[in-house]
Amino acid sequence: MTLPRILTIAPEEYSLLTDLYQLTMTACYVGEGIEDKPASFELFARSLPPKFGYLIAMGLAQVCEYLQNLQFTSTQIIALQETGIFQNAPDRFWQLLESSRFTGDIWAVAEGSAIFPYEPILRVDAPLWQAQLVETYLLNTINYQTLIATRAARMRDIAGERAKILEFGTRRAFSPQGAIWAARAALAGGLDGTSNVLAALKLGEKPVGTMAHALVMAVGTLAGRDENEAFNAFTRYFPRSPLLIDTYDTLKAAESLAKQIQAGEKQVMGVRLDSGDLVRLSQQVRSLLPNVPIFASGDLDEWEIARLQREGAMIDGYGIGTRLVTGTPVNGVYKLVEIAGIPTMKQSAGKGTYPGRKQIFRTETPKIQDRLGLLEEEARGGERPLLELVIKAGQQIKKEEAIATLRQRTRASVASLPLETRQLEDPQPLPVEISTRLQTLQDSLVRK
Repeated sequence: MTLPRILTIAPEEYSLLTDLYQLTMTACYVGEGIEDKPASFELFARSLPPKFGYLIAMGLAQVCEYLQNLQFTSTQIIALQETGIFQNAPDRFWQLLESSRFTGDIWAVAEGSAIFPYEPILRVDAPLWQAQLVETYLLNTINYQTLIATRAARMRDIAGERAKILEFGTRRAFSPQGAIWAARAALAGGLDGTSNVLAALKLGEKPVGTMAHALVMAVGTLAGRDENEAFNAFTRYFPRSPLLIDTYDTLKAAESLAKQIQAGEKQVMGVRLDSGDLVRLSQQVRSLLPNVPIFASGDLDEWEIARLQREGAMIDGYGIGTRLVTGTPVNGVYKLVEIAGIPTMKQSAGKGTYPGRKQIFRTETPKIQDRLGLLEEEARGGERPLLELVIKAGQQIKKEEAIATLRQRTRASVASLPLETRQLEDPQPLPVEISTRLQTLQDSLVRK
């Protein structure tokens, strides 16, 4: 039996969106009679991407949605059986898939929180086979959305609160699904809007955008190569939208608009520059259109925004695309830390982990400081635990938060960090204290 060949993902297909070895390991666990042993896995990053001083945790809402919808249909089970890969799997493996539901607990850091290496973004406490099966999807959504939210937070931090920053990355995102997640993470990370209509409407936001060069060329060419006629046509239907003025001659377009504004013939709500020397052009356009907001786009990122500001560009807002939704990944990993109540850890060179179920204890005054300890440890004076129970016995107990709430938490998280952690060049990640009990446990396992 073949599955539908439409390569879009429906919630009922979440169970198969996994790596093969999650299923083969599950079959092995069943064969060995350990599939229901209580297990704990933690998702964290051992290191930050180059030139990053922190990460902004994001993607928890999609993790919860995935876990609430996790199940195998009869069609999917037949398709798996027909591969021939599982011909030696025990019958109970198929029975397990038929009755599958996530019944475990999820502990997670609130979305929008700043985190650092080895700090768990989330922990899964569940029967071994369930905790194993969900690894691939959890890493996919957490790693990608955390990357986008962190980039967005950095851009907001550099551009300042007054700048308008919009997400234009759908055409460069790694997939249509990735584009939706990128838009969500960008908004939660601090951006003001997205051009992705589906994402915006699903998130209760209003989509934003300007115009493309094609409209200027199409309307202008048919009107006798009159660029201004294209501007008039667009403004007729969308009077509050910015005009893209660099299709032919940026300064000539700005001069023409300036004359019409001075004559009282036109109102211009904004102009966008998408090419050329943005510092020089924005300064010249500002001299011609002193009261018109100037937006810039075209392969921008936090370093380019910083350069534009440093060199005196007259830019009020930014459209961010390619360099937001792509780039060096967050290499989050998902590791077993406890099985049947027994702490465990990986000791491979350069890929070691800390054993046992853990908690992050954060102090925020007089300065932010983190301590990574075991779950059963008590918070010290001034500390608060970051990992919260989100799903209990398979049921979500913490509701998804609004984008505005996540955006506010992200900004507060970034603002709480020292400048050396926020800087773009040679940022210094916050040092995380390892509790005495956790260090002692690790040392004892190493000795064994």
